[in-house]
Amino acid sequence: MKKLTAALCALAFLATGAQAQTVKDFLAVVTKKWTTPFEPFQLIGNIYYVGTDGIAVYIIKTSQGLILMDTALPESTGMIKDNIAKLGLKVSEIKIILNTHAHFDHTGGFAEIKKETGAQLIAGERDQPLLEGGYYPGDEKNEDLAFPAVKVDRAVKEGDKITLGDTTLTAHATPGHSPGCTSWEMTVKDGNQDREVLFFCSGTVALNRLVGQPTHAGIVDDYRATYAKVKAMRIDVLLGPHPEVYGMQAKRAEMKDGAPNPFVKPGELAAYSTTLSEDFDKQLAKQTAALEKK
Repeated sequence: MKKLTAALCALAFLATGAQAQTVKDFLAVVTKKWTTPFEPFQLIGNIYYVGTDGIAVYIIKTSQGLILMDTALPESTGMIKDNIAKLGLKVSEIKIILNTHAHFDHTGGFAEIKKETGAQLIAGERDQPLLEGGYYPGDEKNEDLAFPAVKVDRAVKEGDKITLGDTTLTAHATPGHSPGCTSWEMTVKDGNQDREVLFFCSGTVALNRLVGQPTHAGIVDDYRATYAKVKAMRIDVLLGPHPEVYGMQAKRAEMKDGAPNPFVKPGELAAYSTTLSEDFDKQLAKQTAALEKK
Protein backbone atom coordinates (compact mmCIF):
# COMPACT_ATOMS: atom_id res chain seq x y z
CA MET A 1 0.00 0.00 0.00
CA LYS A 2 2.79 2.40 0.93
CA LYS A 3 4.53 1.98 -2.44
CA LEU A 4 1.33 2.41 -4.43
CA THR A 5 0.19 5.39 -2.38
CA ALA A 6 3.57 7.06 -2.66
CA ALA A 7 3.59 6.58 -6.41
CA LEU A 8 0.08 7.94 -6.81
CA CYS A 9 0.81 10.94 -4.63
CA ALA A 10 4.03 11.67 -6.48
CA LEU A 11 2.14 11.57 -9.73
CA ALA A 12 -0.50 13.90 -8.34
CA PHE A 13 2.24 16.32 -7.40
CA LEU A 14 3.76 16.15 -10.87
CA ALA A 15 0.38 16.37 -12.60
CA THR A 16 0.21 20.13 -12.10
CA GLY A 17 2.81 20.55 -14.79
CA ALA A 18 3.44 17.14 -16.29
CA GLN A 19 2.47 16.07 -19.78
CA ALA A 20 -0.34 13.58 -20.31
CA GLN A 21 2.27 11.01 -21.33
CA THR A 22 3.40 10.86 -17.70
CA VAL A 23 -0.01 9.57 -16.67
CA LYS A 24 0.00 7.07 -19.52
CA ASP A 25 3.43 5.74 -18.58
CA PHE A 26 2.44 5.44 -14.93
CA LEU A 27 -0.74 3.58 -15.79
CA ALA A 28 1.21 1.20 -18.00
CA VAL A 29 3.20 0.18 -14.92
CA VAL A 30 0.35 -0.27 -12.43
CA THR A 31 -2.03 -1.85 -14.96
CA LYS A 32 0.02 -5.06 -14.90
CA LYS A 33 -0.79 -5.63 -11.23
CA TRP A 34 -4.30 -4.26 -11.60
CA THR A 35 -5.09 -6.93 -14.24
CA THR A 36 -3.26 -9.88 -12.67
CA PRO A 37 -5.71 -12.67 -11.71
CA PHE A 38 -6.38 -13.60 -8.09
CA GLU A 39 -8.27 -16.69 -6.95
CA PRO A 40 -11.71 -15.74 -5.54
CA PHE A 41 -12.56 -16.69 -1.96
CA GLN A 42 -15.06 -16.24 0.87
CA LEU A 43 -13.69 -13.31 2.84
CA ILE A 44 -16.06 -13.22 5.80
CA GLY A 45 -19.74 -14.07 6.28
CA ASN A 46 -21.59 -13.48 3.02
CA ILE A 47 -18.81 -11.34 1.50
CA TYR A 48 -16.63 -12.79 -1.26
CA TYR A 49 -13.55 -11.40 -2.99
CA VAL A 50 -13.76 -11.63 -6.79
CA GLY A 51 -11.27 -8.94 -7.82
CA THR A 52 -7.77 -8.98 -9.24
CA ASP A 53 -4.40 -8.93 -7.52
CA GLY A 54 -4.43 -5.13 -7.57
CA ILE A 55 -8.07 -4.01 -7.66
CA ALA A 56 -10.65 -5.15 -5.13
CA VAL A 57 -14.10 -6.27 -6.25
CA TYR A 58 -16.62 -7.89 -3.94
CA ILE A 59 -19.75 -10.00 -4.19
CA ILE A 60 -22.25 -9.97 -1.33
CA LYS A 61 -24.57 -12.98 -1.28
CA THR A 62 -28.10 -12.30 0.00
CA SER A 63 -31.30 -14.30 0.29
CA GLN A 64 -32.66 -12.56 -2.82
CA GLY A 65 -29.65 -12.34 -5.10
CA LEU A 66 -26.20 -10.81 -5.33
CA ILE A 67 -24.78 -7.34 -4.70
CA LEU A 68 -21.68 -6.42 -6.68
CA MET A 69 -19.36 -3.86 -5.09
CA ASP A 70 -17.29 -2.05 -7.75
CA THR A 71 -15.61 -3.56 -10.79
CA ALA A 72 -12.12 -3.07 -12.21
CA LEU A 73 -10.59 -2.00 -15.52
CA PRO A 74 -12.74 -2.86 -18.57
CA GLU A 75 -10.35 -5.61 -19.67
CA SER A 76 -10.85 -7.42 -16.34
CA THR A 77 -14.64 -7.73 -16.60
CA GLY A 78 -14.46 -11.24 -18.04
CA MET A 79 -12.09 -12.27 -15.26
CA ILE A 80 -14.49 -10.96 -12.61
CA LYS A 81 -17.37 -12.89 -14.17
CA ASP A 82 -15.23 -16.05 -14.15
CA ASN A 83 -14.36 -15.49 -10.50
CA ILE A 84 -18.03 -15.21 -9.61
CA ALA A 85 -18.72 -18.47 -11.43
CA LYS A 86 -15.82 -20.22 -9.65
CA LEU A 87 -17.64 -19.56 -6.38
CA GLY A 88 -20.73 -21.33 -7.67
CA LEU A 89 -22.59 -18.06 -8.11
CA LYS A 90 -24.26 -16.67 -11.21
CA VAL A 91 -23.66 -13.26 -12.75
CA SER A 92 -27.33 -13.24 -13.72
CA GLU A 93 -28.20 -13.15 -10.01
CA ILE A 94 -26.62 -9.71 -9.54
CA LYS A 95 -29.51 -7.43 -8.60
CA ILE A 96 -27.64 -4.39 -7.27
CA ILE A 97 -24.32 -2.82 -8.25
CA LEU A 98 -22.77 -0.48 -5.70
CA ASN A 99 -19.95 1.96 -6.40
CA THR A 100 -17.48 3.39 -3.92
CA HIS A 101 -16.09 6.04 -6.27
CA ALA A 102 -16.25 6.99 -9.93
CA HIS A 103 -12.68 6.36 -11.03
CA PHE A 104 -11.80 4.37 -14.13
CA ASP A 105 -10.12 1.53 -12.22
CA HIS A 106 -13.31 0.72 -10.27
CA THR A 107 -16.00 1.42 -12.87
CA GLY A 108 -14.74 -0.23 -16.05
CA GLY A 109 -17.19 -3.13 -16.01
CA PHE A 110 -20.35 -1.35 -14.86
CA ALA A 111 -21.85 -0.72 -18.28
CA GLU A 112 -21.33 -4.29 -19.48
CA ILE A 113 -22.56 -6.01 -16.32
CA LYS A 114 -25.51 -3.65 -15.92
CA LYS A 115 -26.59 -4.33 -19.51
CA GLU A 116 -26.19 -8.09 -19.07
CA THR A 117 -28.01 -8.38 -15.73
CA GLY A 118 -30.41 -5.44 -15.60
CA ALA A 119 -29.05 -4.71 -12.12
CA GLN A 120 -29.68 -1.36 -10.42
CA LEU A 121 -26.57 0.84 -10.17
CA ILE A 122 -26.29 2.87 -6.97
CA ALA A 123 -23.64 5.49 -6.21
CA GLY A 124 -22.93 8.67 -4.27
CA GLU A 125 -24.94 11.62 -5.59
CA ARG A 126 -21.87 13.81 -6.27
CA ASP A 127 -20.33 11.03 -8.39
CA GLN A 128 -23.41 10.54 -10.55
CA PRO A 129 -22.31 13.05 -13.24
CA LEU A 130 -18.90 11.36 -13.44
CA LEU A 131 -20.36 7.89 -13.92
CA GLU A 132 -22.84 9.06 -16.52
CA GLY A 133 -20.14 11.03 -18.34
CA GLY A 134 -17.40 8.41 -18.06
CA TYR A 135 -14.69 10.89 -17.03
CA TYR A 136 -12.25 11.74 -14.25
CA PRO A 137 -13.25 14.87 -12.30
CA GLY A 138 -11.24 17.93 -13.23
CA ASP A 139 -9.69 16.07 -16.18
CA GLU A 140 -12.73 15.40 -18.32
CA LYS A 141 -10.90 15.24 -21.65
CA ASN A 142 -8.16 12.83 -20.61
CA GLU A 143 -8.96 9.62 -22.48
CA ASP A 144 -6.41 7.68 -20.43
CA LEU A 145 -8.65 8.14 -17.38
CA ALA A 146 -11.98 7.64 -19.15
CA PHE A 147 -14.31 4.64 -18.78
CA PRO A 148 -17.59 3.44 -20.35
CA ALA A 149 -20.36 5.78 -19.24
CA VAL A 150 -23.22 4.19 -17.34
CA LYS A 151 -26.61 5.36 -16.05
CA VAL A 152 -27.02 5.66 -12.29
CA ASP A 153 -30.39 4.36 -11.10
CA ARG A 154 -30.18 5.73 -7.58
CA ALA A 155 -27.93 8.38 -6.07
CA VAL A 156 -27.37 8.19 -2.31
CA LYS A 157 -26.24 10.51 0.45
CA GLU A 158 -25.11 10.08 4.07
CA GLY A 159 -27.16 7.52 5.99
CA ASP A 160 -29.14 6.12 3.07
CA LYS A 161 -29.73 2.38 3.27
CA ILE A 162 -29.72 -0.27 0.57
CA THR A 163 -31.47 -3.57 1.28
CA LEU A 164 -31.60 -6.78 -0.71
CA GLY A 165 -33.15 -9.78 1.00
CA ASP A 166 -31.54 -10.30 4.40
CA THR A 167 -28.72 -7.81 3.85
CA THR A 168 -28.64 -4.05 4.43
CA LEU A 169 -25.81 -1.63 3.72
CA THR A 170 -25.58 1.95 4.95
CA ALA A 171 -24.00 4.65 2.79
CA HIS A 172 -21.47 7.00 4.37
CA ALA A 173 -20.40 10.11 2.45
CA THR A 174 -16.59 10.16 2.58
CA PRO A 175 -15.63 12.69 -0.13
CA GLY A 176 -12.15 13.77 -1.11
CA HIS A 177 -10.75 10.99 -3.25
CA SER A 178 -13.77 11.68 -5.47
CA PRO A 179 -16.51 14.24 -4.83
CA GLY A 180 -19.13 11.54 -4.21
CA CYS A 181 -16.83 8.99 -2.59
CA THR A 182 -19.11 6.63 -0.64
CA SER A 183 -18.11 4.07 1.96
CA TRP A 184 -20.54 1.24 2.65
CA GLU A 185 -21.12 -0.32 6.08
CA MET A 186 -22.79 -3.64 6.85
CA THR A 187 -22.96 -6.29 9.56
CA VAL A 188 -21.86 -9.88 8.93
CA LYS A 189 -21.90 -13.07 10.94
CA ASP A 190 -18.49 -14.38 11.98
CA GLY A 191 -19.26 -17.64 13.72
CA ASN A 192 -21.67 -16.62 16.47
CA GLN A 193 -20.54 -12.98 16.51
CA ASP A 194 -21.66 -9.92 14.58
CA ARG A 195 -18.91 -7.92 12.88
CA GLU A 196 -19.14 -4.42 11.47
CA VAL A 197 -17.60 -4.21 8.00
CA LEU A 198 -16.69 -1.05 6.12
CA PHE A 199 -15.99 -0.98 2.40
CA PHE A 200 -13.92 2.19 2.66
CA CYS A 201 -14.08 4.28 -0.50
CA SER A 202 -10.53 5.65 -0.33
CA GLY A 203 -8.63 8.53 1.21
CA THR A 204 -5.49 8.84 -0.89
CA VAL A 205 -4.62 12.00 -2.80
CA ALA A 206 -3.82 9.97 -5.92
CA LEU A 207 -4.18 12.09 -9.08
CA ASN A 208 -6.10 14.86 -7.35
CA ARG A 209 -5.11 18.53 -7.39
CA LEU A 210 -5.58 20.12 -3.98
CA VAL A 211 -4.60 23.71 -4.80
CA GLY A 212 -4.69 26.16 -7.71
CA GLN A 213 -7.40 24.57 -9.80
CA PRO A 214 -8.50 21.77 -7.47
CA THR A 215 -9.96 18.58 -8.86
CA HIS A 216 -13.28 19.49 -7.29
CA ALA A 217 -14.57 22.37 -5.18
CA GLY A 218 -13.99 22.03 -1.44
CA ILE A 219 -11.62 19.11 -1.87
CA VAL A 220 -9.33 19.98 1.06
CA ASP A 221 -12.22 20.32 3.51
CA ASP A 222 -13.73 17.11 2.12
CA TYR A 223 -10.60 15.09 2.80
CA ARG A 224 -10.18 16.41 6.33
CA ALA A 225 -13.83 15.78 7.22
CA THR A 226 -13.54 12.23 5.88
CA TYR A 227 -10.45 11.42 7.93
CA ALA A 228 -12.16 12.65 11.08
CA LYS A 229 -15.34 10.71 10.31
CA VAL A 230 -13.79 7.33 9.61
CA LYS A 231 -11.34 7.60 12.51
CA ALA A 232 -14.31 7.79 14.87
CA MET A 233 -16.12 4.79 13.37
CA ARG A 234 -16.15 1.48 15.22
CA ILE A 235 -15.33 -1.07 12.55
CA ASP A 236 -14.18 -4.66 12.95
CA VAL A 237 -13.30 -5.38 9.32
CA LEU A 238 -11.69 -2.83 7.01
CA LEU A 239 -12.01 -3.50 3.29
CA GLY A 240 -11.01 -1.13 0.50
CA PRO A 241 -10.82 -0.55 -3.25
CA HIS A 242 -7.28 -1.92 -3.53
CA PRO A 243 -5.98 -5.00 -1.67
CA GLU A 244 -3.02 -3.02 -0.32
CA VAL A 245 -5.37 -0.89 1.78
CA TYR A 246 -5.95 -3.76 4.21
CA GLY A 247 -3.22 -6.29 3.42
CA MET A 248 -5.58 -8.65 1.67
CA GLN A 249 -3.01 -11.08 0.28
CA ALA A 250 -1.24 -11.58 3.62
CA LYS A 251 -4.51 -12.05 5.51
CA ARG A 252 -5.80 -14.45 2.87
CA ALA A 253 -2.69 -16.58 3.35
CA GLU A 254 -3.36 -16.70 7.11
CA MET A 255 -6.90 -18.05 6.77
CA LYS A 256 -7.29 -21.54 8.27
CA ASP A 257 -10.31 -23.65 9.18
CA GLY A 258 -11.21 -23.24 12.84
CA ALA A 259 -8.88 -20.26 13.34
CA PRO A 260 -9.99 -16.65 13.95
CA ASN A 261 -10.63 -14.75 10.74
CA PRO A 262 -7.54 -12.55 10.12
CA PHE A 263 -9.68 -9.90 8.41
CA VAL A 264 -11.25 -9.09 11.78
CA LYS A 265 -8.97 -6.32 13.07
CA PRO A 266 -10.69 -3.64 15.17
CA GLY A 267 -8.71 -0.41 15.19
CA GLU A 268 -7.21 -0.91 11.76
CA LEU A 269 -9.42 1.74 10.17
CA ALA A 270 -8.51 4.36 12.78
CA ALA A 271 -4.80 3.70 12.32
CA TYR A 272 -5.13 3.80 8.56
CA SER A 273 -7.04 7.09 8.63
CA THR A 274 -4.25 8.64 10.70
CA THR A 275 -1.68 7.53 8.13
CA LEU A 276 -3.82 8.94 5.32
CA SER A 277 -4.25 12.26 7.10
CA GLU A 278 -0.50 12.62 7.67
CA ASP A 279 0.25 11.81 4.04
CA PHE A 280 -2.43 14.25 2.90
CA ASP A 281 -0.79 17.09 4.84
CA LYS A 282 2.53 16.31 3.16
CA GLN A 283 0.98 16.27 -0.30
CA LEU A 284 -0.90 19.51 0.36
CA ALA A 285 2.34 21.19 1.45
CA LYS A 286 4.16 19.93 -1.67
CA GLN A 287 1.44 21.05 -4.04
CA THR A 288 1.21 24.43 -2.32
CA ALA A 289 4.97 24.95 -2.55
CA ALA A 290 4.98 23.96 -6.22
CA LEU A 291 2.17 26.42 -6.95
CA GLU A 292 3.95 29.25 -5.16
CA LYS A 293 7.07 28.73 -7.29
CA LYS A 294 5.17 29.35 -10.51
